[in-house]
Amino acid sequence: MNMRRRSVIKGGLGLGASLLLRPGDIFAQAQPLIQKKIPSTGESIPIIGLGTARRYEEVKTDAEKIPLRETIRRFQELGGKVIDSSPSYGTAEAVVGELVEGLKIRDSLFLATKVSLRNIGREEGIAQIEQSFKRFRTSKIDLIAVHNLRDTDTQLRTLREMKQAGRIRYVGITTSFDKQYGEFEQTMKKETLDFIQVDYALDNRDAGDRLIPLAGDRGMAVMINLPFGRGRLFNAVQGKKLPEWAAEIDCASWAQFFLKYIVSHPAVTCAVPGMARPEYAIDNLGAARGRLPDAAMRKRMEQFIDNV
Repeated sequence: MNMRRRSVIKGGLGLGASLLLRPGDIFAQAQPLIQKKIPSTGESIPIIGLGTARRYEEVKTDAEKIPLRETIRRFQELGGKVIDSSPSYGTAEAVVGELVEGLKIRDSLFLATKVSLRNIGREEGIAQIEQSFKRFRTSKIDLIAVHNLRDTDTQLRTLREMKQAGRIRYVGITTSFDKQYGEFEQTMKKETLDFIQVDYALDNRDAGDRLIPLAGDRGMAVMINLPFGRGRLFNAVQGKKLPEWAAEIDCASWAQFFLKYIVSHPAVTCAVPGMARPEYAIDNLGAARGRLPDAAMRKRMEQFIDNV
């Protein structure tokens, strides 16, 4: 996806995009990020966060950490807070923990991760969660969610105990598999959760019909993974210019076009696109500024991508 995205950027997206991608961009630094509230507490978080899958998963050298450090630094400088990870993302938790500690920015961030087990069981879950605390180099984690409904009942009990003890602030569940949507929906109806995390993109809208509205009804925050459809959306617009009407929602790049669609859903709290380069942090956070699509514009965006 990074290669495809670089090609789209190099292909030229207009003056607005080229300005936005400059690290010294005054406009990007001046405007505050749009925030939404977490329903269970009323706490506000920016609508765009940072995902750590793939590019943070196999980091072996200090040289490989340099662009990631600059990405996190730039993300936080521009007002970003939410960083999402998982034990299943290889070195991601440890890399984030090391870089955040070195930058001395832990208190300004909202760190989220998951309990993601191969073998089910209470003790296995506790051991993995404790390892996440060590890798993040923190005594408190803002959100831990049961990943892909693996041993959900047991792990939620553990997470709630840790929340009661003040070690975790929020608990939730995640999925990125359509085949789990039925079970996911039933779990949402049965459990009291602070967050859900699901896959949702302009070309993958199923969760927007069932799960995301249900979260709104149940008072659950919604975090979105795979907002670029595993790179499908960048592939679809390769070599194409933004439509002129994208200016009506202050879009300067395709990434912003895709992300603004997601975070304009009334029940979506934030999206966590992967970011491993500073210019991507600048670009993506641009989706948290300016105007967001209304219902009519969202329909127009859907029709556009369906016809590409």
